[in-house]
Amino acid sequence: MELWFTEEHSKYARFSIKVDKQLASIKSDYQRIDIFESKEFGKILTLDGFIMLTEKDEFIYHDMMTHLPMAVNNNISRVLVIGGGDGGAVRELLKYNSVQSIDLVEIDKKVVELCKEHIKSVSKGLDDKRVNIYFEDGLRFIRNKENEYDLIIVDSTDPFGPGEGLFTKQFYGNCYKALNENGILVNQLESVFYSSYEISMQKAYERVSGVFDISYLYMANIPTYPSGSWLFGFSSKKLNPVKDINEQGWKSLNIPTRYYNTEVHKAAFAIPNYIKEKLANE
Repeated sequence: MELWFTEEHSKYARFSIKVDKQLASIKSDYQRIDIFESKEFGKILTLDGFIMLTEKDEFIYHDMMTHLPMAVNNNISRVLVIGGGDGGAVRELLKYNSVQSIDLVEIDKKVVELCKEHIKSVSKGLDDKRVNIYFEDGLRFIRNKENEYDLIIVDSTDPFGPGEGLFTKQFYGNCYKALNENGILVNQLESVFYSSYEISMQKAYERVSGVFDISYLYMANIPTYPSGSWLFGFSSKKLNPVKDINEQGWKSLNIPTRYYNTEVHKAAFAIPNYIKEKLANE
């Protein structure tokens, strides 16, 4: 008997992966967590039936969430990661000697525990001495922070369930306050390819760009995410992600990456017309 994991990308489109075995399946206080193993994509983490990562392509997502802002400001020291309990963003940030502390705020302790047990290739940095893990709501955690971080990465789930509050104007306002004068916010903004994702992305971008002085979209191709075309936001008080990239400074660090390089960095901000049109309509 064959076992397949299937995610509904829309009412009319589905994506399936053949699974060799199921490694974990629990219902936490917040969501259902499943971990599968497959020949094509390696280990797979899903939350409430949605793929969060696969071992085969997670490096694309995590490279673009972390190395892109680090190339704009090579001296980032204090980082806040909201969500990201799988540890992928933390793993990449720990490659930088300039990073002195990473506060990881994950609402669901079970995500961290299961990833540390089953997906060590992604979670291996979570026990590093520079990492402080807080199991609480990111909205509550950031509320009283001011001028504290150089970089905030919002590695959230989709804009419903536990991650819903991380797409609000109030939350983005608290991020603005928590960043120092050179601070950068990076967040995942879904896709507009399927209509079911389109509205949430439009609203999130409208809200964050209404708070920050500088706000840009950028893209990456992630095969297992809906449509394979995924959007991120770069927001800052002062730094422009294209004009202010310190290309030579970042290259001199000799950071090992599998997807990111400075050429990809610059190209990622070239947004196709169909996305521009949808934003214009909003």
